[in-house]
Amino acid sequence: MRLRIRRKRPEPWRERTQHVRPWATPFWAIEWIFEWVAYFLSNWAFLEVLEYLGTFSVLVGVILYFSESGDRIKLKHYEAWQVINTAQGKGGSGGRIEALQELNADRIPLVGVNVSDAFLQGVRLPKANLLRSDFSAADLREADFTGANFDDAYLVSANFRNGKLDNCSLRGANLEQSDLTGADLTGADLSGAKLSAADLRNANLDGIHWDQIAEINKANIQGVHNAPAGFVAWALSHGAVQSE
Repeated sequence: MRLRIRRKRPEPWRERTQHVRPWATPFWAIEWIFEWVAYFLSNWAFLEVLEYLGTFSVLVGVILYFSESGDRIKLKHYEAWQVINTAQGKGGSGGRIEALQELNADRIPLVGVNVSDAFLQGVRLPKANLLRSDFSAADLREADFTGANFDDAYLVSANFRNGKLDNCSLRGANLEQSDLTGADLTGADLSGAKLSAADLRNANLDGIHWDQIAEINKANIQGVHNAPAGFVAWALSHGAVQSE
């Protein structure tokens, strides 16, 4: 849209003041002067060139914005990783919840990420690739890991209480002394997983792959829901307990 329009030449002052009352003359004089200024500027080619240049600069800015979008995304990912790595080994969140969620939303693999001892309560990482990650002693209460890959992950003493681990792959994961109270493990693959001394009270075990669990001695399976046929008997025979 053009902001500058060509204006009609203002009428002479004598014609302008024919029907103007004397007390209003100063106001009409100011208006008349500005009309002439606007008239001359509207016919100044230099301003028209500036207008075209302004439009062109906007176009160039849009082109540069989209051409550099890849670099901006890389920078965003670099900053997220920096937040995670800087806070490694420290308690609290330290911005790691947002950083992890941002990376996962962009489908960046989180393979080998180390967030041990971190406070990550309520983190949302559905379908995250957490292969060989370290979440030991992390607070992950009510977190969402639906469909995540925790293969060979180190999850010792992690707190997954009331979390969503449905359809997770936990093949070879070390879940010793982890708190899975009330967790949803529907369809989780626990092949080769170590569950020694894990707390599974009131967990939902519907459809879990359990026949190749590596260790389950001293795990508490009191009140588990929807356990597959034969699981409870097998677990108790391999050292699991049922304790309030």
